[in-house]
Amino acid sequence: MLQPQTLKFLKDLKKNNHKEWFDANRGRYETAKKDFESFIDAVISKLSKSDKWIKDLKPKECIFRINRDVRFSKDKSPYKTNFGALINRGGKKSIFGGYYFHLEPGKSFIGGGVWQPMPPDLKKLRQEIDYCFDEFKKITGSKKFKKVYGDLYSGEDYKLSNVPKGFEKENPAAEFLKLKSFIAMTDISDTDLTSKQLIPKAIDTFETLQPLLVFLNRALET
Repeated sequence: MLQPQTLKFLKDLKKNNHKEWFDANRGRYETAKKDFESFIDAVISKLSKSDKWIKDLKPKECIFRINRDVRFSKDKSPYKTNFGALINRGGKKSIFGGYYFHLEPGKSFIGGGVWQPMPPDLKKLRQEIDYCFDEFKKITGSKKFKKVYGDLYSGEDYKLSNVPKGFEKENPAAEFLKLKSFIAMTDISDTDLTSKQLIPKAIDTFETLQPLLVFLNRALET
């Protein structure tokens, strides 16, 4: 479970997103950060029993910095108002798909997959889906996957309007081939975040994603 103080810090940061407040509350930030690191460490320890690729990962290899990159953004707020961690082989900068935990009061979610791969890797993923669509459809259409995630995320910002070049418009996998990211997400409540059932819930949710990650990472290995 996560501590209520961690959520309170993020809520207060959202209301006071400037350096002066952050510096004055740095002790609270360090405590919240340590709490989140401990949670991610526990998740890695338990999840690695079913995913050997992540067994040697450390939380610092998975957790994103709280500082925002504001160089190309109109929003110059210096800090993120969330804690995020990507658990995958090679750490958060790896090309491989992994498990993502997003902690943001009122907007937290669990999920994962492959987010915005580079063109060569995106091509590999689309080819794998095209070649093995029956297998892909079985994974994303399973009762457990549907119950936990519903479907892959397909918002307009993650999807092409037309089938990409090299594939027929009538391709059975057309709607999936249009995707620019292959991710699944499910919301988690603030109540669940501070519950003793948080880690079991996170593990079950992530393990539901494993067949999809195996499929996607197989394509990226080639």
